[in-house]
Amino acid sequence: MTRSWAVFRCNSIYTFFFFLLVAFSTKGFSQSQTLTVSVPDADETNIHAVHRDNLKKHLTILASDSLEGRETGSPGIKKAAEYIVTEFKKYGIKPISAIGGYEQKVAFTWTSWKEITLNINGVEYKHLWDFLAVSAENNSIPELKADQIVFLGYGIDDPQYSDFQNVDVRNKVVLIYKGEPVKKDGTYWISGNSVASDWNNNIDKKAEAAYKHGARLVLVIEDDIKKHLETNRRKILGNAMSLGLPDSKPMNKANVIQISTSIAKDIIGKSFKKLIRKRDKINKKGTPESLVLNSTLSVKMEKNVRVLEGSNILAYIEGEDEVLKNELVIVTAHYDHLGKKGEDIYNGADDNGSGTVTVMELARVISKMKAEGMGARRSILLMLVTGEEKGLLGSEYYVNHPVFPLKQSIANVNIDMIGRVDEAHASDPNYIYVIGSDRLSTELHTINEEMNKLHTKLLLDYTYNAESDPNRYYYRSDHYNFAERGIPAIFYFSGTHPDYHRPGDTADKINFERMESIGKLVFHVIWELANRDERIRVDVQSKSKP
Repeated sequence: MTRSWAVFRCNSIYTFFFFLLVAFSTKGFSQSQTLTVSVPDADETNIHAVHRDNLKKHLTILASDSLEGRETGSPGIKKAAEYIVTEFKKYGIKPISAIGGYEQKVAFTWTSWKEITLNINGVEYKHLWDFLAVSAENNSIPELKADQIVFLGYGIDDPQYSDFQNVDVRNKVVLIYKGEPVKKDGTYWISGNSVASDWNNNIDKKAEAAYKHGARLVLVIEDDIKKHLETNRRKILGNAMSLGLPDSKPMNKANVIQISTSIAKDIIGKSFKKLIRKRDKINKKGTPESLVLNSTLSVKMEKNVRVLEGSNILAYIEGEDEVLKNELVIVTAHYDHLGKKGEDIYNGADDNGSGTVTVMELARVISKMKAEGMGARRSILLMLVTGEEKGLLGSEYYVNHPVFPLKQSIANVNIDMIGRVDEAHASDPNYIYVIGSDRLSTELHTINEEMNKLHTKLLLDYTYNAESDPNRYYYRSDHYNFAERGIPAIFYFSGTHPDYHRPGDTADKINFERMESIGKLVFHVIWELANRDERIRVDVQSKSKP
């Protein structure tokens, strides 16, 4: 028996059982009528299942040094996009007329500091050590000099309490504390109860208030500058990227620099005890207090601004049911990574080359099935998004500029880092972290559990799905932009490892066998979602991002 005959025989039998299942489908595990189509396990000849050899082939290319880490806007990520589009064409996936092909173009504005200096009383302080300023959140200031700095309490301008009352801060530099006035019993003056107001942790709001009253610069006292830097590394370090073209108009807010307590003491000088008394009086009586500090300041804040183009890559496979094909299951993974830093290449094999090639392989399987008359009832959109490492920007762009109506998108299945094994599961790699499946739809959670029980039997670990999880992974990958808009989302993740965001995240360390198993689970979940009689219900009240 030749290989071609074996494949033909497998396909013929498979097609027969497919239509048999359609004819005799009965109620599944959920209350709604379902159509569950099982695909045989992969072997060396099976073209209808995710296969480790294909995963390895693609990842070896996408995580190679020649692509230089696939940073958004770089030549490397453009090479990656070209490779992915070429593969989609090979699979017979048609271009999308609405975007004129496979790529949804996304414009990014990339900002960084060209020069940033801070001098207080003749002492030069160091950026990212003594003080912090985010380039994307500030205007350029060629030079600003002041011979006085105004202490302005908490920098709040609210009907219940205003630090700007009877104080002229036009063209001035102001020094403020974080937070808001709080009574000795723990209640807040503005809200009148134990719940903090919007002013408490909103530096932008304070910067807008300062701008409204004419201030040029706000210095915010940060209790632990090093901890703040570690907590906000991605936002603060290096280049900042935002969606869209740069706005030619300046931001309607004063510039903000977060300073260490050492700088604050240098500014306050001999007025330290007096200022502390005023701060305590604010908290005790709920009335504003200010103080003019005779310290000199010199600041330069000049930005580099570049416009880059990226693209989300879309593979659309139309459904077969004349009614249900208008609904859509969206499958996502980000294909960008950190790029090249000096001589080091951050290849991003696991993050997120692993998710990228899994989506590519799913596109191959699903498009092949459609071509052979075994297509899904609903349409499926497999999308590789850009700009995730810059703040989930590619997926944010899509939900703000959807190619297909979001109201017709029934679920998002997101894959991010499934190629390695974390320390907690070193002795048994047959696991996957599942995040978000029950946040909006109990049916989505049940489907994942049942598909795993029937087909893959992985350990489903919900550790990172807990509301109390300090890692907050639910908010840190592309599915969140869909979930935020009420679309049920499930996120597959294998956890971190010592090479996370390091040059050591290379293809030779990937476990392709377990990737294949996870890919099969993802396929069956997609297939169940795309073939049910009824779309899954949103039956859990969503919670806003804390």
